[in-house]
Amino acid sequence: MNPSPRQLQLLDAVRRLNSVSVEALAEQFGVTLQTVRRDVRLLSDAGLLARFHGGVRVPSSTIENIAYRQRQQLNDEPKRRIARAVAAEVPNDCSLIINIGTTTEAIARELLGHKGLRVITNNLNVAAILSDNPDCEVIVAGGVVRSRDRGIVGEVTVDFIQQFKVDIGLIGVSAIEADGTLRDFDYREVKVARAIIGHSRVIWMAADHSKFNRPAMVELGRLDQVDMLFTDQAPPEPFPAMLADAGVTLKVCNP
Repeated sequence: MNPSPRQLQLLDAVRRLNSVSVEALAEQFGVTLQTVRRDVRLLSDAGLLARFHGGVRVPSSTIENIAYRQRQQLNDEPKRRIARAVAAEVPNDCSLIINIGTTTEAIARELLGHKGLRVITNNLNVAAILSDNPDCEVIVAGGVVRSRDRGIVGEVTVDFIQQFKVDIGLIGVSAIEADGTLRDFDYREVKVARAIIGHSRVIWMAADHSKFNRPAMVELGRLDQVDMLFTDQAPPEPFPAMLADAGVTLKVCNP
């Protein structure tokens, strides 16, 4: 499904609270119980929410991410805004490492007009997108290909990344917790992301608003390892002060 603006707001509300009653959602959004139940049913059928008697909760645990095809559609317009903002900051004639994620794939599409790029990636989708740019050299990491999202992971991938030192490491994450940790669900993917952080001169992170205060099992890094954060909305508390203390340049990509 492609969620409506109200359904996206409903998803955000459930994520903030973790679980909430149907009645509370109807009151919050000023709609009928029938409207909320219909939205909840559609979102639940798409795997984006989980229903229980009288309410709804976040379906994903700290150990499993939302399915890739669902993530492709979720927050699509905010991801495109983020992608345009990132691409506007990327200079021609530079080197990048781009990791796994639907947001980084959106960024790759916005880089099709750039010239003189050399891009290393462990994301076959990113490689396929950027291979259409004749002025971009694409280097694909070796390793194990995950069929669900065409991400490449494993020790071979880590070893490959560690050969390079690039201008910009461009990463997406699954979760940013209130203690400042960056988190993801697959420890193999996290190892690759850590290698990218260690072998890039600057780190840019692209994360839409749904990633803040979201739990995930594996620690990838910390905010103070990030030089620039691109997001679509002003981050909630306590993140503004935390970002300032960490010296992270915040880019809010408003409509």
